[in-house]
Amino acid sequence: MSVYNDILSAKAKQDKLLAILIDPDKFNLKLISQFTDNINNSIITHIFVGGSTVEVEVTQKLVKALKPLTRLPIILFPGDVTQISQDADAILFLSLISGRNPKYLIEKQIEAVSILKHTNMEVIPTGYILIENGKETAVQKVTNTLPIPSMLHSLVADTAKAGELLGKKLIYLEAGSGALQPVPLAMIKFVKQDLKIPLIVGGGIRNKTQLQEAYKAGADLVVIGTAFEQNQDFFEELKL
Repeated sequence: MSVYNDILSAKAKQDKLLAILIDPDKFNLKLISQFTDNINNSIITHIFVGGSTVEVEVTQKLVKALKPLTRLPIILFPGDVTQISQDADAILFLSLISGRNPKYLIEKQIEAVSILKHTNMEVIPTGYILIENGKETAVQKVTNTLPIPSMLHSLVADTAKAGELLGKKLIYLEAGSGALQPVPLAMIKFVKQDLKIPLIVGGGIRNKTQLQEAYKAGADLVVIGTAFEQNQDFFEELKL
């Protein structure tokens, strides 16, 4: 079964999913064995790999090192075409639909085609929506786009639905790496009401309580990165 079909199946059964986001530029490969042991012994279901700015070939080295150490699907969450690794299981083919910079709506995607057509990776079209969190994020700087204000629930819901109608298979609400505030729960609920495809939520979630609240609000898959970078003990809270 494909990675996407697994996500659809979990959504149908109301099984909640959790992805750990690993930024290749911040990760110490010397610690990979212990780190993957922690992942494999937790409720984490997916491994996302990517960052806003990553040195060339660093992503490939990380994915190649992860692959033999876990059975979890490794999914690229790329900030640029240079972060595409043929050893990953799938890639979120992101379109920044909250912004109006054509470079991240379609131009980067066109650049990626010449690489992707030579891989066997599963490509999952994903509508990416950046939400204001209280500070400027790396995504905002790199893409030169503004996040949608956190009080504009209707605009976010309409943007998500437009993404679905355009053929996106996932919608990703993102508060950004190291967000001061996660995506508001009321916004998650509002977006979820009219959305038929799976909803991913990430950014600013730092503990199990916030994780459970995001699930209750309607997130099908939650992504956590910074909390694991800053607090290895967080794995203890999420043990199987």
